[in-house]
Amino acid sequence: MAGRIPQQFIDDLLNQADIIDVIDSRVALKKRGKEHIACCPFHSEKTPSFTVSHNKQFYHCFGCGAHGTALGFIMEYERLDFVDAIEALAAEYQMEVPREQGHSQQQDDKKPIYQILDTASQLYQQQLKTAPKAIDYLKNRGLSGEISKIFGLGYAPDSWDYILQHLGKAPEQVQGLL
Repeated sequence: MAGRIPQQFIDDLLNQADIIDVIDSRVALKKRGKEHIACCPFHSEKTPSFTVSHNKQFYHCFGCGAHGTALGFIMEYERLDFVDAIEALAAEYQMEVPREQGHSQQQDDKKPIYQILDTASQLYQQQLKTAPKAIDYLKNRGLSGEISKIFGLGYAPDSWDYILQHLGKAPEQVQGLL
């Protein structure tokens, strides 16, 4: 499903998910004092060095250094990416994952930055065509002009303000876009 997952939902999901339940359903935990322990599921060991804190909603392995939240555990244990881990955790708690629809204002805010980066890329690519030293370097590395074009390779001349001069903006104007 397309669309971003709202941060508020992720926060609510982590607040509702009990790390003890999440981990204990995958790895047998034993209560010891305030914490729970087990042999680490991420490396081989004979004695438990994997601890889970209910109060902190955090796990840590003193053997391999693995640590994190319930969401991080699912990502590492089940080898899922972030979005899939959120969906798996939400499914355990019978929560439907909401998605933000439409064109976000944040994307609109970044459009000028992308335009500047695209223009800068084009300027550097144009510079490469006029720099024999750079062309020879690329040829010696086995790169053709076609490869340079495909990957958008360029050349930055020895000038601290080359882009600024060619974009025609004062430093304050460019800084305001970032």
